[in-house]
Amino acid sequence: MYIANSSAMLFGFGRRLDAGKNFTDGRALLGKGKTISGTCAGIFFGTLTAFTIYIIFPEVNSAISANYIVFGFLLSLGAIFGDIAESFLKRRIGRESGAALPILDQLDFAIGGIVFTLALYVPGAIEIAAILGITLIIHVALNGAAYLIGVKKVPW
Repeated sequence: MYIANSSAMLFGFGRRLDAGKNFTDGRALLGKGKTISGTCAGIFFGTLTAFTIYIIFPEVNSAISANYIVFGFLLSLGAIFGDIAESFLKRRIGRESGAALPILDQLDFAIGGIVFTLALYVPGAIEIAAILGITLIIHVALNGAAYLIGVKKVPW
């Protein structure tokens, strides 16, 4: 899900996912950064990462899911969907594209990834807390660094 989320940002250029359409409230459906190329790249590279893990560490993948590649695909799809859902929510509450929505900005993709994989793997409460806590720390640190070196326009 981390690779899927990062890849979507790196390849997020070109045609917007919402085709520039507005919702019934007159606001954009999604943010400008939600693109077809970013969505496809996120799902592709996230799934490719799962395939690589499946090949290199076969003993690890069987502990999580009988079909780790499907698990990786669903994790990637969930991460991308979580980010898209958060963008939709931000537009509904009047936040512009790029505006901060603390905590949800950092955890949207992780929550989406967890939800989309529940049919294959149900993590315990401690595992979910660890995933979200680690994700929050990593996301804040890496986005802050990307902002400082000029790769991102905002530090979130």
